[in-house]
Amino acid sequence: DLAMAKLEFITDKITPPARTCRVSRTRLLRMLEKSMGTGTSTIINGRAGAGKTSLAMDFAQKCGRQVAWYKVDAPDADPIVFFNYLIRSIQECRPGFGKESLISLVEVTDLNEMTWLADAFVYELAEGETVGPLLIVIEDLHLVSDAEWLVPFFSRFLPLLPSEVHLLITSRNLPAAPLWRMRSKQSLVVIDEATLAFTRPEAIALFESYGLSSDEASIAL
Repeated sequence: DLAMAKLEFITDKITPPARTCRVSRTRLLRMLEKSMGTGTSTIINGRAGAGKTSLAMDFAQKCGRQVAWYKVDAPDADPIVFFNYLIRSIQECRPGFGKESLISLVEVTDLNEMTWLADAFVYELAEGETVGPLLIVIEDLHLVSDAEWLVPFFSRFLPLLPSEVHLLITSRNLPAAPLWRMRSKQSLVVIDEATLAFTRPEAIALFESYGLSSDEASIAL
């Protein structure tokens, strides 16, 4: 229940990773910067080890915005757990976010009211006590991709995000079909595994950071 979820609240799940990337990939950072400037959301999609988290972390450290970070785990498929963590992650940047009504709304919202909950989130982001440029990172969304509330909520939430708020999602699979309409309207950008793959100059820079030669990098690539 909600009380238990609060007792077991894990702060590491809403703490951005502190480590730095060994190689900053300018090509991909520019893509993310462009996506943030023209759309509401970006999905970094690829298998484990493809570099999703490293890219998101590097961009979050360099984007010049406040960053709300939420690392999803499988038990977060429970909507009360998921949305409480999402609220708490945003509160790390905006302490008053959701305190008046959003938290209580999460406790009583059912699957048929997900659009109302999405509207409430958007209102708080746009009209709350604290506004301004914000990047929200949701890491490993694939772990709750089968949850029934996910598509109803995000289908409503993503198109309505205020212009100063951008959502960056990392996932091993792409969201369900209804969200793809946003991609056709260019408000959702997908950076896929093929795009994440290292180019030759990137591979050489990575190997050289370990003290290896460019020839060794070329062979490995």
